[in-house]
Parts: sequence; C-alpha cells; structure tokens
Amino acid sequence: MAAPWLENLSESLGSSEPAVRLILSILVGYPFALIYRRFLFHQPATVIHLFHTFSGLALATFNFAGSQIFHSAICILVQFLMLRLMGRTVTTILGSFSFQMLYLLAGYYYTETGEYDIKWTMPHCVLTLKLIGLAFDYYDGGKEPGELSGEQKTSALPCVPSLLEVLGFSYFYGGFLVGPQFTLHSYQKLVAGELSDCPGKPPNSVVPAVKRFSLGFLFLVIFAIFSPHYQESYYLTDEYDARPFWFRCIFILIWAKIILYKYVCCWLIAEGVCILTGLGLNGVRDGEPQWDACANMKVWLFETTPLFGGTIASFNINTNAWAARQVFKRLKFLGNKTLSHVSTLLFLTMWHGLHSGYIMCFSMEFFIITVERQYQLLVRDSPVLTNLADGPLYPLIYVIQQVIHWLFMGYALVPFCIFTYDKWLKVYFSVYFCGHVFFLVAFLMVPYLRKALVPKKERSPHKQD
Repeated sequence: MAAPWLENLSESLGSSEPAVRLILSILVGYPFALIYRRFLFHQPATVIHLFHTFSGLALATFNFAGSQIFHSAICILVQFLMLRLMGRTVTTILGSFSFQMLYLLAGYYYTETGEYDIKWTMPHCVLTLKLIGLAFDYYDGGKEPGELSGEQKTSALPCVPSLLEVLGFSYFYGGFLVGPQFTLHSYQKLVAGELSDCPGKPPNSVVPAVKRFSLGFLFLVIFAIFSPHYQESYYLTDEYDARPFWFRCIFILIWAKIILYKYVCCWLIAEGVCILTGLGLNGVRDGEPQWDACANMKVWLFETTPLFGGTIASFNINTNAWAARQVFKRLKFLGNKTLSHVSTLLFLTMWHGLHSGYIMCFSMEFFIITVERQYQLLVRDSPVLTNLADGPLYPLIYVIQQVIHWLFMGYALVPFCIFTYDKWLKVYFSVYFCGHVFFLVAFLMVPYLRKALVPKKERSPHKQD
C-alpha cells in the first residue's frame, strides 16, 4: 500500500508512483555513498559487503512488494553454488547462461503487459548480466595469462568469491536498479579501498559526482517538462492519424529525443553515485584522475553526432561493452563478424523482453547501421563526396543528416516503446513504412553510386572492408 506522501508527490509531479519510487531510490544512493565514505571506508570487507547487501535489499523492498524481492536472492544463490560446485568449466558457463536467461525470460513471460511497467524484472535484467559475466570472469581466471585479452586480464577472478562478496557486488546501491555494469574485480578493489586518487583515503570525487548528478538532474527536468506532451500513447489515437504526414514524422523525431532522456537522466545520476564511492575511477591520465569507468553516457557525443553509429556508441555504454566483451568477442570461433553481430543483437533482443517490438527495433538497428557504414565507405572513397563533406556546405549537410538521423532513430524506437505488433504496425502504416523504404532504397543504390562517384582504382574489394 502506498504511503500518502508518496501518492501526493506522484500526483504533484504528474508521474506514476513506481517511477517516483525508482528515481528516489537512485537519489538515495548519494547518502548511502556518503555513509560509506565517512564511516565505512576503513572498515573490514565484511562490514562493507553487509552494508551494500542490506542497502540494496532496502531499495528492492521500497520498490517491489512482497515476494518479488526474493527473485534476485534466488538467482544470486544459484550462481554462487554453480561457481563453488561446478568450478572453472564450460558447464558452469553454459549452466549459468541458461539458468539466468531462462529465469529472466520466465519473469518477462509472467509479468509483461502491453505497457511500460517498472517491476522486479527491471533490476533483474541488470543482475542477469552481472551474474553471467561473473561466471565468464571466474572461468577466465583459470586460463594462462597469454590466453587472455587485455580486457579479460583486468576482470579475471583468480579464486572463487565468497557468498558475501557476490551479495555485495549484486546489491551494490550504485548499480542495482538501473546499472551500470561493472565487474566483481572492480567491486573488490572498491571494497579494498584501492579505487581512490588519494591512497588510504576516500577519493576526491565529490566534484565529479556533483557534475554528473547536475547533468542528470537537468535531463530529468527536461524530461519531466516535455514528456507529458510527447507520449507514445498519442501514436494510437485518431488525432495522430488525422494529422498531415509531415506532422506525424516531426512528432516521431521530437518524441525520440524526449523519450531517451528518461534513460539518460537515470544513468547519469546513478553514475554520480558510483563516482562518489570511487567505483568510477578509471586510472590517471596526464596527472588527472579519470572518473568515467561507470559512464553509461557520452552526453556531448549523444547530443551532437549526426550518425546512428555515434548515438549507439554514446548510449548505454556499459551494457554495450558487456555484450561486446562477453558475447560478440567470445563468438570469434564462428569466424564471421556479421554472424557474431547478429547473434549479439539477438541476445540483446531477448534480454530486453519477449515483445515483438524488441525484435523489430534491433533488426532495424542492424539494417540502418549496415547501410550507414556503406555510405561512410562511399564518402571515404569518393573524391567528390569527400570534398563536399569537407567544404562550406557541410553545415547544411549536417542539419540534413541530423533530421534524417533523429527521424529514423525515432522510427526504430517506436516498436521498442509500444511493444506489440498490432500497435507498432499501426504507427508504421500511418507513416507508410517510410523508414524501411528509405533505407531499402539507400541500400540498393550503393552499387550504382559507387560506380558513378568512385574512381575505378578505388573500387577494389579491399577498399570496402
């Protein structure tokens, strides 16, 4: 039952109660981090693990009612037992991957609706990647150093972690609800007091943390102001259908920018918590500590890039890095980058949920990125297009690119946000499947444009790799 103050706050903000609970839970990470810095930094590891475990459980209890809080505990315990009893084996990897993904997918099956719901599966999908990654890192710890990549060397676990370590790692308040992803090895360094630019003392990370919090809060305010005017439910109304085609497209473009700020603000605020504890420390460069180890957003790139690939590279960075490290690169044995890429996108599709909208979104993403890369190669190989891109007309080209970029970014996001095929098909019909038509035509035109704009000596196969 909701507390009256929470109901009143939700009504005054014009937001749902679960959304308000979520943002309050992310914000409370800052006082938790201050408690850790002030009172626990020099305490034994056991005390710190217990603090992280119980603070995370408190957040779970605040957000999810009744038995929902036990789902995470079950998966953590099973994962720990797998590591202990099955050791560094391929069986552990396959068992962990299968159990954690099937548990998550079962959760989706029994709880998903046709709406965007904040429920126990939201933090559980974050936990699923943590626990699968834990199995991979433990497996890597048994290999010879020469067999490991640079990334694997920094995350490999030399010995099996204790149950308390796994609990603290899983429930750590800075990443339990919305991420970011980080390795157990990084968490162990945090608990040992090693993630500080002042050896033996809490890190000088207050100012960097406040900067990320302030930026996240700015995006939160922007989202709170504009999101009521750009709701995805509007797509399904007769009023939207009655609007001119150009209006429907512009609505998609603006909606895409606004809807993504929902994720941006949460990730930036959560990153600030990680920075405040020290988990965000990413070494020292040119004498300055870098606090971007837990960065899930490259805000400047996100706001300025005219490329679809640039937006993907700037958004949900830690999850994408996890997928690249634990899925894409481990599929190297397939001997085909495209097949590895498709397999990774298929994994991410299932990880997000069972709705058909996720399949459409990620398949559209793959197609768009494929076409964009073809045109980047075309511009590189064509002296005419290269000169045009470097010339005085580039500002105009940039504006046109941005309009195309955000229009079709929104087009691909529509099924991601309204989930079921009857809804997203309705929207796509209303805009005449313009995104599919645009990129299909663009794809089919590439060979002819290369023939017309690229000198013969530049058309050899190695130039297009």
